[in-house]
Amino acid sequence: MAEDQRVRGYCAYDWGKSAFETSVTTAIFPAWFAYLFAEANGISTKFLGSEWTADAMFSGAVMVGALIVAICAPSLGVIADRRMIKMWWLRTLTFVGSISCILLALSPYLGVSMGWVWALIMFMIANVGLNGAGVFYNALLPHMGDESEMDAISNKAFAAGYLGGGILLVVHLGMWLTLDGGWVIPFIMASSGLWWLGFAQMTFKMVPEPHIENEMESMGLIASSKMALSEVISTMKDIKSFRTLFIYMLAYFCFIDGINSVTALAGVFGIVVLGLTTTGLILTILIIQFVAAPAAIGFTKLADKWGTKKALQFSLVCWCVVIVGALSFAPLELEKHEEYDIQYTWDEDAGVYIVEAREGVNNIAALPDDDEQAWALDNEGILPVEENDDVKSAYAVKWAFDEDGKPIPVEVTLTEESLAKLQASMDESRFSYSIEGGDFDEQTGLGINHPSSLGDGTLDFIPETARSLVWAPLGISVFFQFLLLGVFAGALLGGSQGLARSMFGQMVPETRSAEFFGFFGFFGKVAALLGPLIYSLMTVWFDSRVGIFALSILIIAGVLILRKVDVEDGIAVAKAEDERNRSAAE
Repeated sequence: MAEDQRVRGYCAYDWGKSAFETSVTTAIFPAWFAYLFAEANGISTKFLGSEWTADAMFSGAVMVGALIVAICAPSLGVIADRRMIKMWWLRTLTFVGSISCILLALSPYLGVSMGWVWALIMFMIANVGLNGAGVFYNALLPHMGDESEMDAISNKAFAAGYLGGGILLVVHLGMWLTLDGGWVIPFIMASSGLWWLGFAQMTFKMVPEPHIENEMESMGLIASSKMALSEVISTMKDIKSFRTLFIYMLAYFCFIDGINSVTALAGVFGIVVLGLTTTGLILTILIIQFVAAPAAIGFTKLADKWGTKKALQFSLVCWCVVIVGALSFAPLELEKHEEYDIQYTWDEDAGVYIVEAREGVNNIAALPDDDEQAWALDNEGILPVEENDDVKSAYAVKWAFDEDGKPIPVEVTLTEESLAKLQASMDESRFSYSIEGGDFDEQTGLGINHPSSLGDGTLDFIPETARSLVWAPLGISVFFQFLLLGVFAGALLGGSQGLARSMFGQMVPETRSAEFFGFFGFFGKVAALLGPLIYSLMTVWFDSRVGIFALSILIIAGVLILRKVDVEDGIAVAKAEDERNRSAAE
């Protein structure tokens, strides 16, 4: 009974902290921060001698937070293995992370110039708290049960996280989409922190501090840091003694990098390459949350039948299939007038064309000297645009929308000359137009960079073939294609993450769990920097689809290295290390 309570307490932490990962980090904070930043600075601000945009600041804060944890985690882990302070560190870092999340709510009340700075700092500190606490939370796993129970406990915790984060995300997104008022987003930030902190109390109450024989005496900060650093260096030099474990960590570095990069970049890929709407992305996030929870439990049963290693390998191979499948996604060719970005409709009574932008179409690039701004200004007389009256923004003109984002119809006079000029400019455009009625009835234009325009990319033959043979005949829009991706990704995400953690936990000595999970966290955080870099380079050199495909190579590399991992040997080495450490302590 006590063990069941301990596992429930362990799962409660995942249930709570997932609120920050879903509602804050994934769904709402990025867009909110971009708004706060733009309100104060426009398109960019000068920092460290360079111009920084909102997304650059955001990614920089995430990277700094990850690096702080990556550098400190192994050393903190060494100290936590010598003293009974794993729960103390978990509690402390949880308070740091959750309180910082709650304090995000103050951002809009601190003034325009300070609000975005406060939000960035609090978000970075919250990430340090989350990732740092994660090291000690994961280090508790080997103490939750023996190696035969590891898969079930790890996957059960991941399932609880997806379910807990998903339930609160439904509430938050419902508030965001239906309620008005500047209090809504601050409330979402604060309630996410309270959700995390509140459910963590169950963990602190129900999970005991793992016992350590002959606990090391308390040391000063400098002395303990030197000791920890020397132990980390000693472990790295003694890598041959834990050869199997470090081979697995190398495999983990590769495949977790691929998986995390795919999930992190899927939203950008969906919007930029596939032309998805924010609503489509929100629904996909929800699907991933609620599919991942039962799937994680399902992979536990698969691991019981096949073994952890084979079940993990199976999930990774399926990830490669999903990535290649994602390359086949493509918007259907435009057929209806209302599907085009710019819609000209003949008004018989007024004898003029009424033009409006499609609801939800991406806005015109903001930089004043951007080619897209030049294009809009050059064709301003026949486009549904208006001059921007926000002096803080870099927009010169933007699509004509009302305060609710609804299109504002504009009367224009189309001539053969003006239309020919617009058509000629579509070569470098990402927009489309359609004309209904009047002298130019049924004329259309499609920009070469429009999401539905295929053929120029290195791998465009894949989505082109899939669209002609599958998506178009079945009438499956790109929205439902992406939802399909969410179902498959959700089914694999919880299982692959849970099995990866439990397999590591099986091969880690209990007496050194915090130290090795510190390395585990270090590899995970460093890996988080590599995948986006590969994607960026491949996208710049080729295109976005090649960038996504390159990530599957990381997973394949992880699968190949994983084949060399002898789990039984790793477990035996861990047990021998525990016996040696316990004997030395007596």
